[in-house]
Amino acid sequence: MTKIEAQPGIMDIALYEGGKSKVEGVTNVVKLSSNENPFGPSPAAQEAVRRSVHELHRYPSTDHADLRAAIAEIHGLDADRIICGVGSDEIITFLCQAYVGPGTEVIHTEHGFAMYKISTLAAGGTPVEVAERERVTDVDAILEACTDKTRLVFIANPNNPTGTMIGMAEIERLAEGIPDQCLLVLDGAYAEYVEGYDGGAKLVEMRDNVVMTRTFSKLYGLGGLRIGWGYAPKAIIDVLNRLRGPFNLSNTALAAAEAAIRDIAYADKCRDENTRLRAILSEQLMEHGVPTDTSCANFVLARFASQSEAEACDLYLQKQGLIVRRVAGYNLPNCLRITVGDEPSVRRVAYCIGQFKAGER
Repeated sequence: MTKIEAQPGIMDIALYEGGKSKVEGVTNVVKLSSNENPFGPSPAAQEAVRRSVHELHRYPSTDHADLRAAIAEIHGLDADRIICGVGSDEIITFLCQAYVGPGTEVIHTEHGFAMYKISTLAAGGTPVEVAERERVTDVDAILEACTDKTRLVFIANPNNPTGTMIGMAEIERLAEGIPDQCLLVLDGAYAEYVEGYDGGAKLVEMRDNVVMTRTFSKLYGLGGLRIGWGYAPKAIIDVLNRLRGPFNLSNTALAAAEAAIRDIAYADKCRDENTRLRAILSEQLMEHGVPTDTSCANFVLARFASQSEAEACDLYLQKQGLIVRRVAGYNLPNCLRITVGDEPSVRRVAYCIGQFKAGER
């Protein structure tokens, strides 16, 4: 009989489920389940990908120097404090590998991103779930949950799947109040959708216990290439780079990301369209009796009277060729997360939810 066993904690991990992209028996579906940019990547990024095919036989750089320099230039950061990864997920994994282990704890909020718990368990740590206040991060609850075992505190700001966020004063209070052995990790996957918000970059530069993660998967439309980055004190970056594989990003990914971040006009256009269409979606859902919290991201969280109503609405939308995201796994069983698509998609999903609410099922 085999004695081969996985490390403790690994079999406690529930498999991550991404947003659905197909509906059996339905063609020409509109996918609004994964918070993707409906306009795709910038033309500059697309051209960079086309050019990269001529270098597919070459190994990529090991230090990502050009991309880090571009990120630093656009955001006004120190390139030596930047690390690049296979999506911001990989940076989260590095942090757990580096600072979490048996006997330690990692705090995340009750509606926080699933990868916080997954990466904690994979590292042998114990995830600690903290309540939010009306689907908003509660700093006092997080501070109360901290112990001498706490090593990381993860908050997404704006949060996924709620779309809500807290202000910098609250984030600073959290950074000041966590234990000395603990890092605050600010997940800024949706930070680009908030005009004038730096995702916590200045706070990283002011303190030695704050890390920021970012991604090219959302506003920049490069989810299929898996590119993310982190910003942290140099001592933290030095630790994380010892875990990072030397060729974790391809030449294609590096070229596309650099072109994307330099195409400021295209990013601004995508942000502006998202802001406009998000308001339309929220207003039309409210008119149909479906409330949403104020979202600062590229999706809205539609709230229904019950789990059964949310699931029935989801099934109805699927029949209409519209795929949204159930979020019962995020402790929100009576909600559906709806990506802000292009204008026809936004108006269509709002109309169909109105038809559902009116009883035309």
